[in-house]
Amino acid sequence: MKSVLCVVATLLMFSSAHVAYAATVPAGFTDSLVAAGLTNPTAMALAPDGRIFVCQQNGALRVIKNGALLATPFLTVTVDSSGERGLLGIAFDPNFVSNQLVYIYYTATTPTIHNRISRFTASGDVALAGSEVIVMDLPNLSTATNHNGGALHFGPDGQLYVAVGDNANGANAQSLSTRLGKMLRITSTGAIPTDNPFFNQTTGDNRAIWALGVRNPFTFSFQAGVGRMFINDVGQNTWEEINDGIAGSNYGWPTCEGFCNPPNPNFRDPIFAYMNDGSTCAITGGAFYNPQIIQFPSNFVGRYFFADFCGGWIRTLDPANGNAVADFATGISLPVDLQVSPDGFLYYLARGSGSVNRIGFAATGDNIPPTVSITNPANGAIVARKSNVTITATASDNVGVTRVDFLVNGALQCSDTTAPYSCTWRVPGAMNKTYQLQARAFDQAGNVGTASIQVTAR
Repeated sequence: MKSVLCVVATLLMFSSAHVAYAATVPAGFTDSLVAAGLTNPTAMALAPDGRIFVCQQNGALRVIKNGALLATPFLTVTVDSSGERGLLGIAFDPNFVSNQLVYIYYTATTPTIHNRISRFTASGDVALAGSEVIVMDLPNLSTATNHNGGALHFGPDGQLYVAVGDNANGANAQSLSTRLGKMLRITSTGAIPTDNPFFNQTTGDNRAIWALGVRNPFTFSFQAGVGRMFINDVGQNTWEEINDGIAGSNYGWPTCEGFCNPPNPNFRDPIFAYMNDGSTCAITGGAFYNPQIIQFPSNFVGRYFFADFCGGWIRTLDPANGNAVADFATGISLPVDLQVSPDGFLYYLARGSGSVNRIGFAATGDNIPPTVSITNPANGAIVARKSNVTITATASDNVGVTRVDFLVNGALQCSDTTAPYSCTWRVPGAMNKTYQLQARAFDQAGNVGTASIQVTAR
């Protein structure tokens, strides 16, 4: 039976000298290496402060900080890493900035082999010693080492969603008596929400079941600002699926792989499925392009990026255009995860090269900075001490302005990503003090235009 990580042995029959660290991307886009040196990575997550946490299958959670892979892991857990087992998923608590909680999914070895969800408390770049709290233990595993799932993400409702594989037993996917082959929904402490769809049809921890009928949902993603969930389910021999994540759904495995033929009203068909053609093998990674700062061209907003492990490519699916699929990047060495950063970059994790890369957009041949001007207050204006002054600016550019930063005496006050651009500044109380106000406009090609004025407070 086809698996995700188990095919690595046959796919990595090349020396490290032949590992490519950059993909082929469309014109106007750039691909740059963030960090290499990872060993058998499986998943990653972007911390609010810009660090990248990467799971290694051997149980080490690595940290990339300021473009460097730190020598000391954030944590190392004892795992069974045979087949597709190991450290497989990571998520940051929605309140990570204040509570410093990090969640992982890994294959524990005691008292028997099973997958576990735990949380740890960060202390800088390492986990606080002794801080592990077991959130939920999943059912004991059989001798089959594949189909573990492992993806973790907090939803817009603040609950923790967990993708669990069927442990290579299709019957598990259709049974409400086991959490294997399911999408789960629990609280951050491991409690089970009473509004889960099968809460009254099941007992105990099985009340965590949120959707069923999946084979190996290795990755899934929520759309920022919208809340829609897409689930990538790795197929057996023929079809790779993208499923619409809807509470109470049954996605049909093992009765159906891909679209049910004939249609079955008891199952929810995927919104898209592609056939394995000999060069592809497993859908991995998944990320909606809805960042806080739009860097890519506007037609990418709302698209869903997904990858294929063996195909080494990334494609996009456009839900606003009949789920149309388009090519995007090729030449990646075994991609396993995708993430979109708040500032609009697409990151991919390549297992084959043990690296994290970043794709950005820089329109070919455009090195002209944006035109920007401060429209209020006027240069030389008098502003009232201890008052709130609205600074406004206009900006234009050939390839599109992504944001305008407002600075007072060189210190950033605020940023605005939508025209008309504005910032509220609280004027200090000093009498007859002169301030320099500056607006910096950034475009999609990375160019910066600036405008400055001076005002006096009285």
